[in-house]
Amino acid sequence: MTTAKLEIKVGAISFMGEGAENWLAHQLDKVLTKIPELVAVHVRNGDDADPESERTDKSNDGTHSGGKKTQVLAAFLKERKATNNQARKFLATALWLQDVKSMKRVGTADVTKSLNDHNQGKLTNAAQCLANNVKTGKIVKDGKQFYVTDHGRGELGK
Repeated sequence: MTTAKLEIKVGAISFMGEGAENWLAHQLDKVLTKIPELVAVHVRNGDDADPESERTDKSNDGTHSGGKKTQVLAAFLKERKATNNQARKFLATALWLQDVKSMKRVGTADVTKSLNDHNQGKLTNAAQCLANNVKTGKIVKDGKQFYVTDHGRGELGK
């Protein structure tokens, strides 16, 4: 049995665990689903929360679009079953950047940086992931940038 260690911090919320890989993965899933609730408690108590974890999506007129909390990339990838397939992980991360981070156009460097910044592992060949998604119509290139199509959104269940 392999023992694994994990430490994650999202704003003021942190989790540290050590144990069997399966057990630790299960505990992490529990923590990730509770983060929005924990951040809300943290904010209600008047503590200084991380602005990244409590940011709400805003429309162009400055109003909140449903008051939806920003979703953590790890949870977004897991929800869209995009953790094991490189092209799917690339596609899901691009969609996360568009929808959660409100980027109209995304670059390959944006995707790889986000995966790295959020400790989601590296892509073996990001350019090939982009090419595969373009070839299947899930992404459309616009110069050096691109965007996820409706077909790509449907592929990810969105």
